[in-house]
Amino acid sequence: MLEKRVVVCLDVRDGRTTKGIRFKDNIDVGDPVEMARAYYEAGADELVFYDITASAEGRGIMIETVQKVAKEIFVPFAVGGGIGSVDHMREVLLAGAEKVSVNSQAVRDPGIIDEGARRFGRQCVVLGMDAKSDPQMPSGYRIYVNGGRKATERDALEWAQEAVDRGAGEIVVNSIDADGTKDGYEIALTRLISTNVSVPVVASGGAGTPEHVVEVFRDGAADAALVASMVHFGDYSVEDIKRTMAGSDIPVRMRW
Repeated sequence: MLEKRVVVCLDVRDGRTTKGIRFKDNIDVGDPVEMARAYYEAGADELVFYDITASAEGRGIMIETVQKVAKEIFVPFAVGGGIGSVDHMREVLLAGAEKVSVNSQAVRDPGIIDEGARRFGRQCVVLGMDAKSDPQMPSGYRIYVNGGRKATERDALEWAQEAVDRGAGEIVVNSIDADGTKDGYEIALTRLISTNVSVPVVASGGAGTPEHVVEVFRDGAADAALVASMVHFGDYSVEDIKRTMAGSDIPVRMRW
């Protein structure tokens, strides 16, 4: 059985790592370069860097920060936020990232997934999707863009399946309802996507304890779990999470 991955997320605004609840009331939690190095040394399997206001502000990603982070870590590194073209993808990959995450721009122009996969390989193209519960949608979840600020007419499951057909090699499924709450992942949403697409699915939004991580692997069928608040605020370490996973018979890469 493939090992499950623990992915630490760095949401960055104005050059600083930030964290909020349901995409609101963000507070500063540190320098992204220093934090990236610390999480790499702590045993994170991967890191994700999101420039969370780039799309809403209509600007490109902070490429200098990406370059600095890439020099400090030696695990896979995905970057998202403000990726508006295939040229932006290329710039991020040349800056040191292994993967590029597209979210809002992919909804507006799905062809960016096709072209990105054609030019760089589907293993480099990650679909980031922010979904919120909505009974009016066929799957029960609606896609939002611009950092969770704007509703679309996209159904979460239909969009995930289309993105995979176009060439997305991985999907990060973020629950807006659970984001930052530390009450646990939205298992139903994660399982809905992970059991209906053929690529790895990363669960995102709501992790508060190592047991929540175990739950999303066991019950949500996730391939990886993204964590942020629970490690940023010192509640738990990456080691705590992995030891709990191992104790629950979840296959995981251990360094200790």
